[in-house]
Amino acid sequence: MKDITASAPLGRWRTIDLLTCAFLGVAFGVAYWGWGLIYEAPSTFVKAAFPPLAALFAWPWLVAGIVGMLVIRRPGAAVFTELLAAIVSALIGTQWGLTTLVSGFVQGLGVELGFAAFGYAAFRWGPLLVGGFLGGAFEAVYEWYSYWQDWAWGYKLAYLLLFGACVAVFGSLLALGLTRLLAKAGALNPFPPGQEVRERQAV
Repeated sequence: MKDITASAPLGRWRTIDLLTCAFLGVAFGVAYWGWGLIYEAPSTFVKAAFPPLAALFAWPWLVAGIVGMLVIRRPGAAVFTELLAAIVSALIGTQWGLTTLVSGFVQGLGVELGFAAFGYAAFRWGPLLVGGFLGGAFEAVYEWYSYWQDWAWGYKLAYLLLFGACVAVFGSLLALGLTRLLAKAGALNPFPPGQEVRERQAV
């Protein structure tokens, strides 16, 4: 897969970047709240067989940060978008209350570090896989001490690996699909993904 890059160099944050991050955060916050309503049933079912399998249904909560970074492509975009989505879902009302904000921060931070490791210069599978895995892993570690204190270390490590892998693969695929869909629809014209669509169409 080719790098997803913009032709023009990226500068400082613009007002439209902040507004778009805010819009994405609110939209994903509502989606996160909705996912929380149906998450428990399938999660409880698979946990009965092997508790760490709950990670198979937790990865959607990290998509906001990945999409935010793919669209805005500036330092802080993943943390900003993911944390705002967590705030919105908490304000609507989730079973996890204000601890959702901690999750939003650590998830966004993990994704952010994946792109930072590549100098915010590449937006391909390298940073997507690293950032997705770190986001899931950071959240898993947080949950070890918040929800899964009674788990043996084998369960904890299995949960971390499964969570990180699910975000890296499924979360990245969904984020890429959403970003490309928005770009082709013309909703991202002021941003690198929209610019890239116009450049491909001009060739």
